[in-house]
Amino acid sequence: MKYDVVVIGGSAGGLTAAISAKRFYPDKSVLVIKKEDVSMIPCGIPYIFGTLRSVEDDVLPTERFLKPLGIDVLVDEVTEINPKSKTLLTKSGRGISWEKLVLATGSRPQIPDIPGVELEGVYTVSKDYHYLKELRESVEEAESVVIIGGGFIALEVGDEIRKLGKDVTIVVRSRLLRNSFDPEFSEMIENRLREVGINVVYGHVEGLVGRESVEGVKLVEGREIPADLVILSTGYRPNVELAVKAGLKVTRYGIWTDEYMRTSCLDIFAVGDCVEHRDFFTGKPFPLMLASTATFEARIAGANLFKLQIVRENRRTIGAYSTHVAGLTLAAAGLTEEAARKEGFEVIVGRATGPDRHPAKFEDTSMLTAKLIFSRDRGAILGAQLAGGKSVGEMINVLALAIQKRLTASELYTLQIATHPLLTASPVGYQILQAAEDALAKLRAGA
Repeated sequence: MKYDVVVIGGSAGGLTAAISAKRFYPDKSVLVIKKEDVSMIPCGIPYIFGTLRSVEDDVLPTERFLKPLGIDVLVDEVTEINPKSKTLLTKSGRGISWEKLVLATGSRPQIPDIPGVELEGVYTVSKDYHYLKELRESVEEAESVVIIGGGFIALEVGDEIRKLGKDVTIVVRSRLLRNSFDPEFSEMIENRLREVGINVVYGHVEGLVGRESVEGVKLVEGREIPADLVILSTGYRPNVELAVKAGLKVTRYGIWTDEYMRTSCLDIFAVGDCVEHRDFFTGKPFPLMLASTATFEARIAGANLFKLQIVRENRRTIGAYSTHVAGLTLAAAGLTEEAARKEGFEVIVGRATGPDRHPAKFEDTSMLTAKLIFSRDRGAILGAQLAGGKSVGEMINVLALAIQKRLTASELYTLQIATHPLLTASPVGYQILQAAEDALAKLRAGA
């Protein structure tokens, strides 16, 4: 078999890379190889426990997107890549040649090195359809569930399982969402979780206890938390084995790529969770595993497979996040205040809080809190954090663009906006403008 473009991986990054390749190069033949017979929408996985009715409701309709474009799909596992001969081998024995190759091999759950992880009733949040079916059935049978981890997935899964009437405990080493938010936002989400009945316990896990099935989580401090089921949400690890075997440059953070997502072999591209990302401000590598980032990189790769026609102005990655837990939406982009100060930036912080509708009597009104971090020297925005209703989910995208374009507090303060009583905050109290004004006032006062 011979194809012009072969994409390995059928999740968000692989799907987008294949579609982009076909749209920019319609005469090229494109094949997607995925080892899962059923693919999941990765960001929707936490919601299979409560909001969605079943695991099937989160299935990614891969072929519906690809077949109308003339993109072929092969369900198989790639076992070997040969960059010199431009060939690959699959588990079923197929040999396929390619002109350009895209690695979108994703990531897998990281298992902590503690006793008891092999017990029955201990799960990770995998992206495998059949595994998730089993996990959901086990959750329905359990009464007490302990989730180890304090990141987005841990909180979202915990909140969804809570909706089933289960006793849910989240065990975390330090504050919640610490890599993406400053302490005051971590406190907001912790308070909201406690309000809806989720237990938040701080401590280091010594191990899981039980004979054949898990019966509890033991902390180093001596406390033991009973559990019918334990979910490990302690991060993910990039799938780089194929790249390593092929002799590509790989670091501890993933596959190395240039700004156009080309690997150390220029005919092989890589996108998504399997890739090393470099921070927008510092250039330092950092772990970032987001479907939104994967699709952005996949568009860059797909467009530039055979010639550079989409210039990537900014060569580094902005971490932009959003989540909705226990009725509270949190979103962030760029550096936190804590991270910016640690890197040595002198910063000014602008804050604003107010209703996201006007007047605030509308039923779906939420209080929206904005925190914007600016550099003191020229007032350029370094980061943003928001908390409130669902409008936060789109507002953070405006701020991510502001960070990418290095806008200043003055430019954000004079941002021309559209507002509507049913949709947004008041034009008088629009939180982005108010937070920028707060920062400007501090800059001028020399605060």
